Amino acid sequence: MRRTLVIGDIHGGLRALHQVMERASVDARDTLIFLGDYVDGWSQSPEVLDYLIELQHRHHCIFIRGNHDELVLNWLEQRNENIDERQWYKNGGEATVLAYQKVSEAQKKDHITFLKALKNYHLDDHNRLFVHAGFTNMNGITYEYYPRMLYWDRTLWETALALPDALPTDSLFYPRRFTLYTEIYIGHTPVTKIGQTVPVHKAGVWNVDTGAAFTGPLTLLDVDSKVFWQSEPLPQLYPNEKGRN
Repeated sequence: MRRTLVIGDIHGGLRALHQVMERASVDARDTLIFLGDYVDGWSQSPEVLDYLIELQHRHHCIFIRGNHDELVLNWLEQRNENIDERQWYKNGGEATVLAYQKVSEAQKKDHITFLKALKNYHLDDHNRLFVHAGFTNMNGITYEYYPRMLYWDRTLWETALALPDALPTDSLFYPRRFTLYTEIYIGHTPVTKIGQTVPVHKAGVWNVDTGAAFTGPLTLLDVDSKVFWQSEPLPQLYPNEKGRN
């Protein structure tokens, strides 16, 4: 049976990615949609990219761009004027810089090629939107004036959380953004911020970032059945590291 599987933010946690791929029994018939933020956090950011580059030769993969992927691309291309190094280091960048000390120049070039080819979003045949962070334009993704908002925005998720469940979708006060797509799948803002460690569904938005960069597990979710699989919490897989904690 062919499945469409969506994977939340990995943040350098290759061990967790191996776990969810195995626990979900992923095979070559499955479509894999990765929501971005492959890097920054745990110590295996380069190895995660190597794994994904190889994986796309065996599986149908769609790779979405996350904000941390852009940061690492800028760093690899030595465009440091685009990085607030203090902020980046504090939010997982330091582990990435240390990990790249043992990476060859040839590997770095492969990683640059991969990171440049990431998609800002994916819209499937069922009008389901997959995007790292969100979007701000009330008319949808193709009208977004600043494309970087697709992997930096937090207002979509914050608004979804704040919407009263009783507010009907045809209300004049119901945000138009939430009526445009059948479903929206995002990462970017960990659900651990609201005390959860499983995917959270609100106003048609599925947040699949279950806090793998911090104290939570990595999640892989079947978008049709809503069955999901999770790794162990990342601090258990990397007991001698701090991640982004």
